[in-house]
Amino acid sequence: MTEDSRTSHWGWLAAGAAGVVAPAVAVLQFDAMTLPAHSGAILAAGLMGMGMIAAAVAARVGVGVALALLAGMGLIALAHAMGMAPIAHPWSTALALVIASVSFAARGTLFTRAHPRHGWIIAVLVVSGEAATLLTASVLPAWLLVLLPAQWASAALQAAIAGGGTRDAAAVLVALAGTATTTLLVARLLPRRWPYALMFTVWLALSALVARHPVPTMDRTPFPLPSSRSDQGLP
Repeated sequence: MTEDSRTSHWGWLAAGAAGVVAPAVAVLQFDAMTLPAHSGAILAAGLMGMGMIAAAVAARVGVGVALALLAGMGLIALAHAMGMAPIAHPWSTALALVIASVSFAARGTLFTRAHPRHGWIIAVLVVSGEAATLLTASVLPAWLLVLLPAQWASAALQAAIAGGGTRDAAAVLVALAGTATTTLLVARLLPRRWPYALMFTVWLALSALVARHPVPTMDRTPFPLPSSRSDQGLP
């Protein structure tokens, strides 16, 4: 087995762990009543883990998008199997899933274009960092959350599943779509370095848009520890 093959295997394992296993375990920590309040964050983590890492491993944005959507639909099916109520806005959810998947996969592709041998490792590190912010969003300042695409995706999905739908999440959806477009443009223009300044400028502008038009249904309730299931039923 060549070194590239071993690297690819580790990359796909990382994608499966971050995009399927970890979010599925998170879903199982909740019951049907409490799961909707955290479904946006869990779905965002799954899409990010699978989309970004898979796109980096395959060096193809389409692969990342397709696998992220499959992971997202699988997590939704698992949530429904646990008894979660029907999604409030199915079409808004589908739109948010597609835009978030493209945005995450675009970043994974950029990492591999910039660093062909280690792009997936960078993706794993980025996914780990942004997933940590999803878990600790309740204690992080609002100004930091508006800078993070993972939080944009979480807010958009939360609004679609249990909030006001696309109307409430318009700003974060525009931000995710803008990030995806700019990232793909930068990846296409590599190895030129000047496009990174464009990406940084667009990111700040989109963050300002999100800050000015926050999602009303954005949930900042702390993620409970697994043991918190035993506390259910307490007044």
